Amino acid sequence: MDISSPQFWLALLQIVAIDIVLGGDNAVVIALACRRLPDDLRRKGIMWGVFGAIMLRVVLIFFAISLLQIPYLKLAGAVMLLWIGIKLLLPEPDDGGHNIDGGTTLVSAIKTIIVADAVMSLDNVIAIAGASKDSMGLIVFGLALSVPIIVWGSKLVMKLMDRFPFVVVLGGALLGWIAGDMVATDVAFKDMLHAVSPHFKWVLSVGGAVLVVLVGKLLAARMLKAQRALTDNS
Repeated sequence: MDISSPQFWLALLQIVAIDIVLGGDNAVVIALACRRLPDDLRRKGIMWGVFGAIMLRVVLIFFAISLLQIPYLKLAGAVMLLWIGIKLLLPEPDDGGHNIDGGTTLVSAIKTIIVADAVMSLDNVIAIAGASKDSMGLIVFGLALSVPIIVWGSKLVMKLMDRFPFVVVLGGALLGWIAGDMVATDVAFKDMLHAVSPHFKWVLSVGGAVLVVLVGKLLAARMLKAQRALTDNS
């Protein structure tokens, strides 16, 4: 992808937003996993935990890029992104969704971080792969940017999301937009959709963004209503 093209800069902005929206939880996991370590080991635990998490992302992104070239797998990735975007808009459980046992040794803390990150990083990897338009430079940038966000930026990002809820909504809409674009660029559909209309991918992108926000808001409202009903009955 040419660095002078508008598509490059749009993809770059999308990747930055993805890292901000999806990167905060990884830092929370690292903090929880290292909380029982002695002070002199916490910094080492964070350093090695982040290193392991980033290496894991490199492996995952390699397989994601390769697999997304197979027909219908971008469709599967798009469905996953739609669900991730919807889940982003749902209210979190009382424990914040992080059931992480802190390790009492450096090795156990690092293991906890890497195992948890293997589960949590899949959404970030698929989103970056979809937004990068197969540009290795953008993928490397996305992975590199995730490091400072994970290490230093998570508390700021979470405070921003708590104070301005529309940031979370925009993040969910972005994932829906990328999901629509992934469907439009799937090997199985790309030529057919382009034959229907060269602008059809924009329709799918907008539709994906709207779908995530509408379904996410609807499910969130139902969940809050059910929680209030349980509270009133107890």
